[in-house]
Amino acid sequence: MQYTATTITDPILDTLYETLRLYQHGAHSVPCPDCHVGPGQLCLARRSIHRGRRRAYRAKLEAVELVPLLAAAA
Repeated sequence: MQYTATTITDPILDTLYETLRLYQHGAHSVPCPDCHVGPGQLCLARRSIHRGRRRAYRAKLEAVELVPLLAAAA
């Protein structure tokens, strides 16, 4: 059997995306506006996360204050 980048990385990517989905980390913590799946579900595009979902995740990050107690004390 000849090993190529695809045969090596595909199972790794599948495992990574499944772990992110399971624990709702990163872009998997918000619903996808493109394929309309909820948080914690994989996008319908295999081994990919839609651009709209990434944008929604980044917008969510900007709206969250990372250290509210320290900001309030300042």
